[in-house]
Amino acid sequence: MLIRAVVGVLITVVLLAFALKRGWFLVSLGRAGKPATGRTSDAPKRVEAEATEVLGQRKLLKWTIPGIAHVFAFWGFMVLGITVVTAFGELVIEHWHVPVIGAWQVVRFMEDLFAVLVIVGVIMFAIIRLANNPSKQGRASRFFGSHTKGAWLVLLMIFLVVATLLMYRGAKTNTIIDTIYENDMGGAFASTVVGGWLSPLSLTANEWVETVFIWAHVTVILVFLLIVLHSKHLHIFSAPVNVYTSRRPNALGPLLPIYYKGEPVNFEDPPDDATFGKGHIGDFTWKNYVDFMACTECGRCQSQCPAWNTGKPLSPKLMIMNLRDTMFTQAPYLMAANGEHPGLGEMHEQALAAVSTQVREQVERPFIGSREGSEHEADDGYTFDGHRTMSLELPVIDEDALWSCTTCGACVNQCPVDIEHIDHFVDMRRNQVMIASEFPTELNGLFKNLETKGNPWGMNASGRNDWIAEVDFEVRVFGADGEDEIPADVDYLFWVGCAGAYEDRAKQTTKNVAELMHIAGVNFMVLGEGETCTGDPARRAGNEFLFQMQAMQNVEVLNEIKATKIVVTCPHCLNTLGREYPQNGGNYEVVHHTQLLDQLVKEGRLTPVESVDQTVTYHDPCYLGRHNNVYVPPRELIAATGAQTIEMERHGDKSFCCGAGGARMWMEEKIGTRVNVNRADEAIATGASTIAVACPFCSVMLNDAVTVRQQEGTAAGVEVKDVATLMLQAAKK
Repeated sequence: MLIRAVVGVLITVVLLAFALKRGWFLVSLGRAGKPATGRTSDAPKRVEAEATEVLGQRKLLKWTIPGIAHVFAFWGFMVLGITVVTAFGELVIEHWHVPVIGAWQVVRFMEDLFAVLVIVGVIMFAIIRLANNPSKQGRASRFFGSHTKGAWLVLLMIFLVVATLLMYRGAKTNTIIDTIYENDMGGAFASTVVGGWLSPLSLTANEWVETVFIWAHVTVILVFLLIVLHSKHLHIFSAPVNVYTSRRPNALGPLLPIYYKGEPVNFEDPPDDATFGKGHIGDFTWKNYVDFMACTECGRCQSQCPAWNTGKPLSPKLMIMNLRDTMFTQAPYLMAANGEHPGLGEMHEQALAAVSTQVREQVERPFIGSREGSEHEADDGYTFDGHRTMSLELPVIDEDALWSCTTCGACVNQCPVDIEHIDHFVDMRRNQVMIASEFPTELNGLFKNLETKGNPWGMNASGRNDWIAEVDFEVRVFGADGEDEIPADVDYLFWVGCAGAYEDRAKQTTKNVAELMHIAGVNFMVLGEGETCTGDPARRAGNEFLFQMQAMQNVEVLNEIKATKIVVTCPHCLNTLGREYPQNGGNYEVVHHTQLLDQLVKEGRLTPVESVDQTVTYHDPCYLGRHNNVYVPPRELIAATGAQTIEMERHGDKSFCCGAGGARMWMEEKIGTRVNVNRADEAIATGASTIAVACPFCSVMLNDAVTVRQQEGTAAGVEVKDVATLMLQAAKK
């Protein structure tokens, strides 16, 4: 027993010392990030997130088979935590167990049950990795670019934890026979089976097997801990922290403002030393660093990304991995700078002087730039330090990857550890636009049109009312009768939007929605020439200054006329008016036209009188679905028309983007295949005669894609229609 205690304690002290050293380094690195605002407020919601996402594994279970495997592993180690404590105790005190519960037969049964389930989980993970082998599937594998060798090592370590546990407990079932401890292993069915295999050995042999394997068990646990702390499996510790400090209810919908000393930057008088966006790894906050440490490299984000699935260099996973690797590579500098890195200045010079030449070269490496002609993807290799050596010849972030993002939200929606990909991407775009002035040339026209004309198309404000002349009922325009406030009898301010006023297909939707509201007796009013772009395209493109100018102008107008309830046809307007304008003092009840029309049908104010004899497949707009969680009303409206519906494989929160978000509507798609064509092909493949949409951007993109296919001789008779158009067909004889 003395030998067991001495050797066991020595192993524990040495390996635990290394683990504590690494743990302190990681905590210090996290604290070196810049301050983050609002990450611990509203504790009840954060505790709820820990309960549902960490303990309940809710987001992991979106993918059933991998989710179940992870539940087995996660809860297995939660329960086996009792056996870990017991093993360390038994190193020095023979037959020690956790007080009170340690000898309960039900506890012993649960320990062995979950030990078996962990092995089942390991087998499931192995099968999943073999079935998604990136060396065979290439980019089609969600593990492409992940550290697959490291994943196999971890699976081996998990197996060894359980195997050594069962071996030492199996031998123990033979060494306690005919002693007062005989009942201590009652209920441990798996250990008893292993003990049966070892029973032919002598008592002395079993005692040595027990001793050797308790040493092995403790050693494997501590070595596994070191591997975890030095690899992407750090998420075991960082993910719960990341979930607790994540944006609630999620990181979709509104973008974060630019902060300065804990407060949003006042763009009318910005501080001279404010940081606009992220142009260096030192510009990121401590929460961003936790994001990077939490990445599991599972590839769920990558598998859902419209850019990656159409041959673009952007993988949300690889982007986060590059940022994480850069953070670790420059860690000595970041900790020396202690969150003060402005790119220049005294602290920057002091931090550079404190680090090695190799680290200094990495710090001065270009952060965002062209990687044209090089491999964009991460190396498939495992490094014990948890990061790859970053080539000085390439920028950290590929500009083509950065500008390929449509901000569709699929990555954030799928991420099981709540990484906020879009916030990082837009912050880097902000720096490129407002500091570096390096962005796609097509955006120059967008920015100029928004600034001078108040809409992305550069049309005159006088044209915003042109659609009104094309309807045969009265449309009230604010100010036409000298109002200075919205009259009390007006139910909704109808925010027409830029597309709804100027783009021909969207104008038709505007007229149809207006007519449906007229039929239902909804009193509405439009701003007419007083309306201007919400600024969504500018903000997603990184021009935060231009967005703030648009937002302040609109909020001032809406507050002055006392607007309270607004209906929109564009999900981007819905998101901006309803969820981003509160950052600027504008608080309104904003609904999408499908939500309002669905409610009118339910209230009996809008009654379909003729069935729509069409087969319809509905495309979920990203900013209506994932960003604002509106999935049911459009489908209920389609069902109310009597149309036969058929779902695409990718629908609901897994819907595939049309390719227009993130200001991509105004950028050329020069790499890979076109996102809109990919989505249209999926819709056409359903055999539906109509593709229903609920967003003017989606209407443009899918109409264009269907036209391309029809010119090629396929998709004959397929039409793209807004849900409101289908409803109007049903509501009019």
